Amino acid sequence: MQHHKNIVLIGMPGAGKSTVGVVLAKTLGMQFIDTDILIQERAGKMLQEILDGNGPDAFKRLEEETILSIRPDRAVIATGGSVVCSEAAMAHLKSGGVVVYLEIPYAEMEARLKNITTRGILLLPGQSLRGMYDERVPLYEKYADLTVACSDEDFESVVGNLIEAL
Repeated sequence: MQHHKNIVLIGMPGAGKSTVGVVLAKTLGMQFIDTDILIQERAGKMLQEILDGNGPDAFKRLEEETILSIRPDRAVIATGGSVVCSEAAMAHLKSGGVVVYLEIPYAEMEARLKNITTRGILLLPGQSLRGMYDERVPLYEKYADLTVACSDEDFESVVGNLIEAL
């Protein structure tokens, strides 16, 4: 397990990247980084405020800049669902660690995202949740070194499965 510098969690909004990330980092004695929190700190506002006030393109730029600015070492990194839209950000994250796709089916994502308007989810103008899901799945699959199914599993089981897979 020691050979991995960083563990990068990617996946849909609501897949549990932040929750699984915290538990995983504690379990493995690693640092925990949540890129959404870094973006908020950098911008001085909530993700939804950035999206509403500056638009999706500005949000994507900020996300990419934020990720390119970090030099994590032995960290578990929970990324925003839209990180896979940036090739530069993904190349940076992949170069320093293993990328794990936390996979959930569409219906489960929809159920977990009860309040979509305040979650800071990057939907392109006119894009539905389903459209976003269908657009991102191939990107998650392309960048993932490992895929862990997170459907109907409690977070401890997901963490256990993930550690086993690593």
